Amino acid sequence: MSNTINITSAFWSRYRNLVRTEMIPFQWNVLNDTAGIKIEKERLNDEGIPSEKSNAIENFKVAAGRTKGTHYGWTFQDSDVYKWLEAVAYSLREKMDPELEKKALETIDLIADAQEEDGYLDTFYSILGIEYRYQSLAGSHELYCMGHFIEAAVAYYEATGNEKVLKVAKKAADNIDANFGAEEGKIHGYDGHEEIEIGLLRLYHITNEKRYLSLAKYFLMERGKHPDFFKEQAKVYKGPNALGGIEKANASYFQNHKPILEQNTAEGHAVRVVYMCTALADLAATTGDRVIYEACKKLWDNITTKRMFITGGIGSTVHGEAFTLDYDLPNDTMYCETCAAIGLIFFARQMLRNEAKSEYAEVMERALYNCTLAGMALDGKHFFYVNPLEVKPSKSLKDPGKSHVKPVRPSWLGCACCPPNLARMITSLDDYIYTISDDCILINQYISSKASLAVKDGCVLIQQTTDFPWDDKDIMVVTNNSASTIRVGIRIPMWADKVTLKLKGKETMVKPEWGYHYEEIEHGKMIEIQLMFSMPILRNYCNPMVSEDIGKIAISRGPLVYCLEEVDNGDNLCGLSLPEDAKLSYSFKADVLNGVGVITAYGKKLQQNVDNLLYTNKKPEKKDVKLTFIPYYAWANRGENEMEVWVRE
Repeated sequence: MSNTINITSAFWSRYRNLVRTEMIPFQWNVLNDTAGIKIEKERLNDEGIPSEKSNAIENFKVAAGRTKGTHYGWTFQDSDVYKWLEAVAYSLREKMDPELEKKALETIDLIADAQEEDGYLDTFYSILGIEYRYQSLAGSHELYCMGHFIEAAVAYYEATGNEKVLKVAKKAADNIDANFGAEEGKIHGYDGHEEIEIGLLRLYHITNEKRYLSLAKYFLMERGKHPDFFKEQAKVYKGPNALGGIEKANASYFQNHKPILEQNTAEGHAVRVVYMCTALADLAATTGDRVIYEACKKLWDNITTKRMFITGGIGSTVHGEAFTLDYDLPNDTMYCETCAAIGLIFFARQMLRNEAKSEYAEVMERALYNCTLAGMALDGKHFFYVNPLEVKPSKSLKDPGKSHVKPVRPSWLGCACCPPNLARMITSLDDYIYTISDDCILINQYISSKASLAVKDGCVLIQQTTDFPWDDKDIMVVTNNSASTIRVGIRIPMWADKVTLKLKGKETMVKPEWGYHYEEIEHGKMIEIQLMFSMPILRNYCNPMVSEDIGKIAISRGPLVYCLEEVDNGDNLCGLSLPEDAKLSYSFKADVLNGVGVITAYGKKLQQNVDNLLYTNKKPEKKDVKLTFIPYYAWANRGENEMEVWVRE
């Protein structure tokens, strides 16, 4: 029995409809180079690889022998197609669309035709030199791309029952298994970018083939045993340029500096870290290995208590798109890649399978409603790679150290990992609402939906009714149609200063266990649970070790972090301050940014000194001003302007 979850939330239905009707078709046109747009040349275009077009589908046609040509674009270009296909799978799961299904089936046929006879699947080497495959793993992204295909194949098989796509995926996994492992004659290595581990574990879950589980574990446990592995491959490599030079990066960039179980801090490329951790946490939950779970917890704690921005963004520097050190969280030069926030959500979901602790769901919620959603414009056709917490457009234009920070979202990106990642995240959102085990269901996210969830002895029906993230209550009707008593854990939000729980209209005491309140529901019984949580406007203060935010506050309400924008507050936002005694007022504005909650207050603004001096002995004057805060995810939808999350107090 499978799970069926129908999201009815007004907030999320708009996004999911937008992805299905606008984003997926738009991305399809981009992948086929028929979108009629100019692709943004961003910072990653250092090596002279052109980015005026995608060429992603064309690469598959060349590899399949359908057209003549050469490979164009990044070594990881194939993954854009695979993530698009995965998003299509989830969209079809929600609502069947014959035209979209037709495109998906054509794409699956094309991928199958591009696959080598022995199962190998990668257009870069199929086109430019199959004899060089697996020899430049630092930058080739071969296993990374195949991991994304396997994820897409499993999702498509689960949604539609398509056997062909699963057959291609198993054939690719078998090729990898034949070439990598501890056995003599195999490659004792792994990809420079973690992802294949996630794909192999998903394939194991659907096939129960233990070879895939063992191979995923091998890749994870082998990483870091030989920190010079990529450099040694590069010394003898004679093939086409597979991101040549990336192997010179520090071993920590690849999380290759020491074995995973010995890593205590999140190091290197942020997306790679959380993809690695996602697979590691999945492995721990699947095998019940507590040593592996403890390793996950060390990295989770380091990320979320010392290296995560208040928006749920991660990655402190453009150099290597990487973590740096504890408490280094700059607002205007950070990275906070959209993919990294999505990866943190993946990690959180797997951690909940290991242990029912609400902190995992809380971080999932923070990253989802803030950094992740900010990666896409409200029209579904413009995207951020980098999600800053402070922007002054003139500095992005003229300061080379801030050129990676865009004040408006481009239509597409030459390195286009983020838009299709967003599409698959939003279309698969139903998989993140609940954590389901044999006899317990955790309600992690407050999202209006109707669900039929498979448990050990049958199914449980849950209907949530809420206008979250704007509303302050969630009515949950739970019907236990299984043959056993079921425990239901309801997350008690950390941002609420008062929580009231009513069962069948009668108030009951809230007794949280690691952030969840549990109710036992006997076979055949139905209960109505009304959860009411106050949503106060909060002033958030940073740890004093975060030097950039000392003396500043960030405003939040419920799961949403708020920001100031120039369009509402005038320019030079850095001169604004919010007094400690300022009253903050909340109201919902249906006509603003597709409907958002707006927070207003009266603050102060520093005035330019009369002599316009660069330095002076006179204290600047302040004038009273009205401040208007909007949800962070909605910024940069009204033209180019300044933005600021942390405000002086």
